[in-house]
Order: sequence, then structure tokens, then C-alpha cells
Amino acid sequence: MPQNGEGMSNINQPSGWRKATAGLAVAEQHAHAGERSAVPKTQAFVAVKRVGAHIGLKAGDMMLLDTLGAFTQAQDWEVGQRPIVWASNAYLMEQTGFSLSALKRHARRLAEIGVIAFKDSPNGKRWGHRDAEGRIIEAYGFDLSPLSARIEEFQQLHAELQAERAHCQRLKRQITVARRMIRARIEAALSGALRGPWTQLTGLFEDLLARLPRRNTASESLERLLAWFKELQERVEATYLKAVRADEVVENTAETTEQVLQKTQEMDPREVISEPHILITTQLNPVTCNRSETEQAAGVVPNAAPEELVDKELEDWVAETRKKRGAALDLSTVMQACPEFASWAHNMGGYLKDWGDLHRVAGQLRPMIGVSEHAWNIAQDRLGPQIATAALVLTFEKHCAGEVASPGGYLRGIVQKAGAGELHLERSFYGRLSGQAA
Repeated sequence: MPQNGEGMSNINQPSGWRKATAGLAVAEQHAHAGERSAVPKTQAFVAVKRVGAHIGLKAGDMMLLDTLGAFTQAQDWEVGQRPIVWASNAYLMEQTGFSLSALKRHARRLAEIGVIAFKDSPNGKRWGHRDAEGRIIEAYGFDLSPLSARIEEFQQLHAELQAERAHCQRLKRQITVARRMIRARIEAALSGALRGPWTQLTGLFEDLLARLPRRNTASESLERLLAWFKELQERVEATYLKAVRADEVVENTAETTEQVLQKTQEMDPREVISEPHILITTQLNPVTCNRSETEQAAGVVPNAAPEELVDKELEDWVAETRKKRGAALDLSTVMQACPEFASWAHNMGGYLKDWGDLHRVAGQLRPMIGVSEHAWNIAQDRLGPQIATAALVLTFEKHCAGEVASPGGYLRGIVQKAGAGELHLERSFYGRLSGQAA
């Protein structure tokens, strides 16, 4: 019986009985390289399982690979050693439940893909021996050394797959945002009876919806699809704004005509009273100051009951509290902390000069992230317009970044925190600014 490596060089020589292929030759090269590497078995199997589906392995292939790996020992994966398995076909069929033909098919695929290599004996039989320390001194069968040689390749491939998945997720979120914005604009135009080619735009939108992938697809296809959605969105936005402006012109024209008619009626000579108005009185009629007007100017409600005064004081206090809560946030901070929202906002409303502009644009962008009008109204009622606007901007930004899956639920959570006195919205914005700087 050969000792240690004496018989290892012999098993590397092909017997010539198995038909050689390019895949088997590459697997043999990987086996030679794996013999010079020391990789723990667990690490090797984790690496191959993460990319198994991508490199073409089936579920049955992985089952057979796991079964083969169970026969190896820790010392088989050290430098200078090869994890060779010489289990019989009958035993492998019993452990996996495969038929003989299925067993051969799975083993062949593992070898052609380069995950294992065949070490054939001259007579085609599988067998092996270990020394007293448990090290393989001679063996013929399934060689798992290619796993050690390719572990860095598999790890790199897994990192690339992870990056591709993350990129695809970002593209899908952007497609969702564009899709919701297009739908909201078309529905608003149709409900407002605005003029425009809305039937044609609706047809184009439905065609794009039909192209949405039903399963995972490559980022190239998603990028192309996103470009189409953005192009349609720009077209819908331009058409919508044009229709709104045209509608405003029509309304202004109608108002002007009505005012002209009203002035004409006022200037009608038949309505003019030419007789002078003479006040006849025998008593002095001094000019007096209206007490209610004076009290209103001073902030006092005339003839108000005590509980009404309390209600007014409470309303003033709530308004002052809301003002103080919003004082910690300024428009510049909100826009710098939320660049994704800022981009959409500038496209929608151009230059935003104050919170009123931001509130208007936030309300227009609300439908595209799925926040209901009811939730938006509650937020405005309980937080005030400024804080509610900041909360919606933060919700929009986090949803686009993939940090919030349910924007409506997140906004309701902000309202609940405010009710409990636990809302510190400025911290979220300053935290995002700090993250951008880092």
C-alpha cells in the first residue's frame, strides 16, 4: 500500500476508458489547482451553493454534491490533499433516491460544469485507502478538489450577482415611481375633463405595462424599460401642464366676460338715481367707534363665553406649538437631505421659493408613492401643513431609497409619534445629511 503521496501521482493519469471532453479537461485542471489550496469544506460548499443556479446546477446536482461532501473529512481539504469520494453507486442511489441513469446524469453535469472531477482507476472501479491518521493515501472516484480551486471565482461571482440584484431593485423602484406618476396624471386629466390625446397616451401606457417582466430579468432590460417609462412620463407631464394652462385661460376669459357684463349693468342709465340723498334729523349723530371691531383688532372675541375663550387660547397654543416644531427645519435642509424628492420637485414645480410651493408639489407627488388622500389630510390636520409636508418629503425619499415599503403606513406612524410627543423629525433630516457627508 503506497504511503501518503506515493500513489497520488498515479491517479492523475487518465485511464483512457472514459470519453474525454473539454469540460472534463477543465475540471481536471481545476483539480490540480485545488490540490495546492487549503480551503475549509464548509466555506467551499457555501460558495458553490450561492452561485449554483447561476452556473447551471440543478437541485439534483446539489443533492448529489452534498452527499459526496458528507464522505470527506477535514484533513482531505488541506494543502497537498484531495477530497476524493469512492462511495459505490448502490450506496449513492440509496442516499439520494436516484436511479442509476439519473445518478450518472447528475455526476456528469457536476463534472462538465467543473465542480468535481473524475479520478478513474485502470479498471474503472472506485476505491481508496486512508492511513492511520485518516489521510487519503490512494483513491479513485469523485474528486471535489475543483471546489477549492474555484472558491475565489465563486465568491467574486456572488458579489457581482448581489450587486446586479441591488441594481435591479433600484430600477424596479424607479419604474414603479414613474408608473404611478403617469397613472395619477392620466386619471387627474380624465377626471378633470382636460383636453388632450389622453386615449392615445393611455394606450401607450398600457403597452408599457404589458412589457413589465413577470420574473427576474437582467438590468439591461429594466434600464431600457425605465427609459421608455420616463419618456412617456415626460410626454404625459407636458401634455397635462399644457391642458391645465389652456383650461386656466378659458376660465379667466369667462371671468373677464362676466365682469364686463356686470360693469355694463352697473353703468346702465336706467339704474342711476339722480336725486340727491339728504339726511334729515333733529338730533346730533356723532361718529362712534364700533366696539366689536376694536375688540377683534385686539384679539378679543366679543360676547364670547368663557369656554369659547379657552378654545381660542387652545387653538392659538396649538398653532404656536406647530410653528415652533417647524422652526427647526428650513426649506434648504429638507431639500438637501432628500435629493431624490428634490429632483422630482424641481421637475414638477421649477424653483421652490417657500414652504407653500413645497406643500403644493408634495401634494402632487403624493399619489406616485401610494399615500392616500385620506392619510395626507389627517397628517395635515394633526401636524400642520409645514410639518406634514416635511413628513411626506421624508416618506417619499425613504420609499425611493428602498427603506420604506409602505409609505402610507410610515406616514401614519409619524402622525402617531407626534400625538405621543415623540416626534423629532429634524433628527431624520440631519441624519440623512450626515450620511451623505460620510
